[in-house]
Amino acid sequence: MTRTTTPASATRPVGDITRAEVEDFLYFEAMLLDDWRLEEWVELFTIDCTYEVPATDAPNSDPGLTWSLIHDRRTMLEQRIIRLKKPEAHAEFPHSQTSRIIGNVRITERSEQCLLVQANFIVSRMKAGKFDQFVGRHYYELVPTGSSFSIRRKKSVLAHDRLDPQGKISFVL
Repeated sequence: MTRTTTPASATRPVGDITRAEVEDFLYFEAMLLDDWRLEEWVELFTIDCTYEVPATDAPNSDPGLTWSLIHDRRTMLEQRIIRLKKPEAHAEFPHSQTSRIIGNVRITERSEQCLLVQANFIVSRMKAGKFDQFVGRHYYELVPTGSSFSIRRKKSVLAHDRLDPQGKISFVL
């Protein structure tokens, strides 16, 4: 799937967008992450984006006031990708093998400019002979861009009470 974007003025009405189109976009995002095409993945985000993984014990907290596992704006997100691709990133070199399943995709709200979307996820991770699974729900704010979307906000809430055994996330959910 080739991602094409056109100026916002060329977008069609948000009300005409189907769940299947949103699903296809989320599947495309998952494929980029599973294939470690991280530079392409970060280009799915708007310049004013936020990518967040809140603490497992406070998923609805204000990230400006509490600790989060990840809370990145665009510049930090780009820096995270650069670090993950370096051999010095020992936690991810060689990188993890992942397989993502996205399901229960729902458009929960439509405005003139964007869609709010929820989707459940399972990320299976294989690394150094160990197998982990991460489950939860993604919350997106998607901005239509021609025949595709850009991500203004992605919040990945883990359905875990703790992160065992490593206590951290070293790859992109």
